[in-house]
Amino acid sequence: MAETAAEGARPLSHLGPWRPHRLILNWFRELTLIPVIVLLMIVGSLVNPIFFTSSNLINVTQTAAAVGVVVVAESLILLTGKFDLSLQGTFGLAPLVGAWLIAPARQSGGIGTEWNPFVGLAIVLLLGAAIGTFNGFLVIKAGFNAFIFTLAMMILLSGLQLGLVGGATIYRLPRAFIYVGADSWFGVPVSVWVTGAIFLLFGLFLRFHRVGRAIYAIGGNVEAARAAGIKVDRIRIAVFAVGSVLAAVGGLMESGQVTAVTAGQGSNLIFGVFAAAVIGGVSLDGGRGRMVGALTGVILLALVTNILVLTNIPSYWISAVDGIIILVALAIARVISAQRA
Repeated sequence: MAETAAEGARPLSHLGPWRPHRLILNWFRELTLIPVIVLLMIVGSLVNPIFFTSSNLINVTQTAAAVGVVVVAESLILLTGKFDLSLQGTFGLAPLVGAWLIAPARQSGGIGTEWNPFVGLAIVLLLGAAIGTFNGFLVIKAGFNAFIFTLAMMILLSGLQLGLVGGATIYRLPRAFIYVGADSWFGVPVSVWVTGAIFLLFGLFLRFHRVGRAIYAIGGNVEAARAAGIKVDRIRIAVFAVGSVLAAVGGLMESGQVTAVTAGQGSNLIFGVFAAAVIGGVSLDGGRGRMVGALTGVILLALVTNILVLTNIPSYWISAVDGIIILVALAIARVISAQRA
């Protein structure tokens, strides 16, 4: 037993002196997008003088805010070694159900119940939690393939959006319901403040809280995490639930920006979410990545999209550029993984 313990201790004592160096390398890897972001801002200012106006920059951050919240959600799930494609469906369905129940009249797209807007907000969050818990339980406990199951859920949730309102738009919503996406504090959209707080909160949580560190351990080696006494299944299911709640919050932000909820909201969202997470250094294999890196991925994609729009490039080219960025990010991640190995 003593010999076994000694064998287990050797790697830790061997790696000890290198920890500060590894920490610096990890932070460097997380911030490698900063020079690219600075370069993009220079290019944007040269392409169109409108780029550096306060109205355009606020528009960029507001557009990125809703996506950013879902990126946090997906990053948390990816860190545990799983992923959830259905966040896109939750992004659209949860706020739609809430709006459907509180819309002031049938003419506004609701069913005429006119519930209190705060009840509607609670329903949005509870529905997000329910969907995430359901996904997590069947993927983790029942052993369903995460890709196939969450893809099926994404299709189901998207179909429910269209079916509930017949493809219509719900509008004339109470101010309280769309507040997080429609109002501003000190000239900056509330959604931007909220998204920044979410990134900061979960960044600190992953860094300093024992459950946050357990998430990294689970993504790094599930069996080792179990052997260390970590409640792997419980944490993974909880992360699925939290991720879906965050996706519902992102949907509320999107609804507030357009002051309405449209059936099909969030279409193709998940591709940008994965792109931002991977570009930001979140590993698809789990166990590696930080929120600061994911944030830089969100900012980079938002800037690229804005520059392409300002140059009047057709929207289908924007999707093509996003695809190229994902491929480049995967190649970089592959090189980094090979170097680590």
